[in-house]
Parts: sequence; C-alpha cells; structure tokens
Amino acid sequence: MQAQQSQVSTVSFDAIEAELKAFEEKERERLGLDNPKQWKEEAAAGFTREQRGRTTILFGGLTIMQDQLISAALDALGYNTSPLDCADNDALQLGKEYGNRGQCNPTYYTVGNLIKYLNHLRDDKGLSPQEIVDNYILLTAGGCGPCRFGMYVTEYRKALRDAGYDGFRVHFFQQDVGSVESTEETGLEFNFAFYRDVVRAIMAGDVLNLMGYRIRPYELEANATDKALDRCRDTVAEAFRNKKSVVKALRRCRAILNEVKVDRLQPKPKVAVIGEFYAMTTEGDGNYRLHRFLEGEGAEVDIQPVSNWVLYMLWETRRDAQQKMGLRRGQEELAMLPVGHQEKEGKSHLVALFTRVIEKVVRFSFNRYAKAIGLSGYHLSDAGALAKLSEEYYLSDVRGGEGHMEVGKLIYTVQKKKAHLVVSVKPFGCMPSSAVSDGVQTLVTARFPQANFLAIETSGDGAVNVYSRVQMALFKVREKARREFDEALAETGLTLESARERLAGKREAPVHYPSHREACTAANGLYELA
Repeated sequence: MQAQQSQVSTVSFDAIEAELKAFEEKERERLGLDNPKQWKEEAAAGFTREQRGRTTILFGGLTIMQDQLISAALDALGYNTSPLDCADNDALQLGKEYGNRGQCNPTYYTVGNLIKYLNHLRDDKGLSPQEIVDNYILLTAGGCGPCRFGMYVTEYRKALRDAGYDGFRVHFFQQDVGSVESTEETGLEFNFAFYRDVVRAIMAGDVLNLMGYRIRPYELEANATDKALDRCRDTVAEAFRNKKSVVKALRRCRAILNEVKVDRLQPKPKVAVIGEFYAMTTEGDGNYRLHRFLEGEGAEVDIQPVSNWVLYMLWETRRDAQQKMGLRRGQEELAMLPVGHQEKEGKSHLVALFTRVIEKVVRFSFNRYAKAIGLSGYHLSDAGALAKLSEEYYLSDVRGGEGHMEVGKLIYTVQKKKAHLVVSVKPFGCMPSSAVSDGVQTLVTARFPQANFLAIETSGDGAVNVYSRVQMALFKVREKARREFDEALAETGLTLESARERLAGKREAPVHYPSHREACTAANGLYELA
C-alpha cells in the first residue's frame, strides 16, 4: 500500500513539474525572454504650435494658490491650461495600481492624480480615450539625481499606457538652469517669458500663502482669512491674465487682508515645517493635511516658500560652475579636449555670473511683492549660508531631496529662535530625506539639545499615529510659548488687560507682524507694545 502511494505521489509530482515547465517555456517565448532586447521608451507624439489652440495643458504639484496663479500666467502667454486638483488618497491608490512597485509616495500621488483627472474626463465628461490623448497634455518638471524624481516622466507614461491612455503626451522642462526642450515649431516654448512669468506666479503665490499662515491662527472670525485669500487670488490672477501690474494687485490684496479681524495677543507655539519638497509643500493627503491640523491644534505654522527652492537650484548650478572653474587647465591640455568640452570649460564663468544675477533679480522681485502685500521682516533662505551651517554634518555636494538645506534650516531655526518645534516631513520610500531626518538630524539634535525636532513619515495611511505624535510634541512646546509670553509680560510690566487696552483705541492691522525677538508671536507683540 505504501509503495503504491509513493508511486502515485511521484507520478503526480512529475506531471505537475512537466506542466509547470511547459507553461514556463510558453511564457518565456511569449514575453521574448529567451532573446531579450534592450528596452527603449517610445516617446509620445509631439505638441506643435498649430495644436496650441485646441490643446489643454495639465499641470500641478505646488500649492493650490500657486497652481492657479501659474495657470493664469500661462493663459496670458496664449496657452490653454488647467491645474489639477490637490492629490488625495484616491489618487495614491490609482498611482499604486498603475505604477511600478517600490516608488516613493510623491510619484504615486502625482501620477495617480493625473489618471484620476483623465478618468473624470472619460467617465463624467463623456470624452473618449482618444479625444483625451489628442486634446490634453501634461507639463511637469524633469530632473535627475539619486532619488526617483528623475524617473517621474517614465512613470507617467507607463501608468498612462496601462490605464488605457496610450500615447498621452507628457512634456517636461528640466530644473537645471538654462535647460529647455523646445524649438520654433513646438507648442511649448520654454523661453524667457515662460520662465519669467512662472517664477513671478510662484513668488506671488508664496507671499499670499505666507500672509495667510501669519493671519489665520489669530483670526477672530472663522474662515475669514481663507475668504480674503480667495479674493486676493482672483485679484492677482486677473492681473496676470490681463498683463497688469502684479505689485499693484498685491497692494489691493493688502487692503483685502486688512479687513480680517485678528487678536495676536494669543500665545501660540510656532511650528516650522521642513523636509522633502513635495511632502512639506502639498496641502492634501500627501502630508495628512498637516498644516491645517497644526493650526487646528492651536499652532502657528511657518511654511517654506517655493521661492527658496528656486534659489537652491540657482545655488547648485552656480556651485557646479565654480567648481569647474577651479579645475585649471593649461592651454595644451585644454586644446586636447573635444570642441564641446572646450566650450563648456569657457562658459562656466558665464553660468556662475548668470545665476548670481538671476538670484539677485529673484530676491529683489520677491521683496517688492512682500513689501506690496505687507509681508514685513521676511527673508528668503540663503543656500550658501545654510551650507556653511550644515557642513560639519552634511556635505553640500550630496544631492537629493533638499540636500543640506534641511540640516541647515534646523540649526538656523534653533540658533535664531525662529520656531518652537521643527517638523520634518518625508514620504514613505524617500531615500534622501530619510537619510537626513532619521540619520543626520539625530547628531544635530544631540549637539543642540534645546532643539525640538520631530520627523514624520507619510504613507497614505497611519494618520492617527502621526497626529498623536504631533500632539505630544505640541504639548511640550505649547508650554514653552506660554512661558515666553509670561516672561514678556513680566519684563515689559504689562498685563494682558493693559496690553488689550493699548490696542483698544486702534484696530490692529492684520498684515502687521511684530518684529522678531522670540519664537512666540504674542510675546513679540508685547515687546513691541512696550
């Protein structure tokens, strides 16, 4: 009996093995695995100037304010644009469904958000997939580096093909200064006017966002700040579309924001949000709506403007050019180089000069916008100064994420008392940001024990755990803000009642922000009153 069972088992096993082997051979033949060929991505059809009038350009990924202002600026240049909605967890699931495995959250959110919108056009608007492919394109940033950002364009095309939109056009502009992808006949002209107006829209969005985060925590009427910002957005967008003065539009916004009633004699902890670019910038599920959650917990949020990222890219380009200039070559050695390399060597000093001039223009323009809207006492980051602060902990030549900026911002915030708590947000799967926030910042906080630092990871789920950790960190710094306020009362000889009496005779201007001395804005207000 046992011998028969053993024989039956052996026969069954051999049959299964033979069947699996036959299936494997069939699949290998079908997939071409026995004669592999180098994979080559097939680029979609181009976008010509003749198609511009009937083609809608989709884009997104910055703050809601900036996406809408960029749309207005590009409309004025003759494009038809439509900013995508802020990505949510539904977009994340679509990104995971159609994207490759092992991508970081920003990839899934942005790729899925595009597919979600195209599905809306197909299912709700009744457009066929071919109509969508013919009449819509995506404009996104391209790049390289150690993170997955350099693969975004390929991820978009792969997911679009699998989602049923094969041939959908994805166009990108490089983040490298001077990199363009356009010709005279292309529908997208990455020229001076394009970059000028996009950067202007980014800066205008920055000053509006910064004013909102200064005013909203102290508003006396719920949602009054958001309603005022909606009016400001429409005012500035109209200026872009009609090619009118943005500075004058921002001055009108200042009057609009001054209608909001505020009380800044409320001691609130200030929280600086830094980290991976997408995670710290988005206002949706990509960071668990962290900014609004912090405000709901009674904090004032110090955001990072996108203009800082523009300056960081300029600094990187200038630094690379200066390093090339430092590689001195003799005339004989230079003559041995190919002609193209000779030209690059000779242009390095021009690139360094060009980026320095552009940086000065960006800072000057930002300060004009800030002054127009009443954003007093605010200064953009200096990537070079932050590199010196962080050089002991993180080499500025190591690129990816915010690089040395995240380390430098933490040290600067602690040294200058800019915030009570620093929260570093990183998406699940982000290699550069995880190395900094989990590794390097541990050493920084050991050297600066007075620093309150919290690193959180976003994955699309686990919001309850993140909120709980943030609440625990806020409990400690909330007490610190209250202590600064009480010390200011004692030092100035004021009481809360007498301070309110001084303000009673005149209505406090919401756009006015007290000069910096402590992290607590209410404490700074007391010092200014005294």
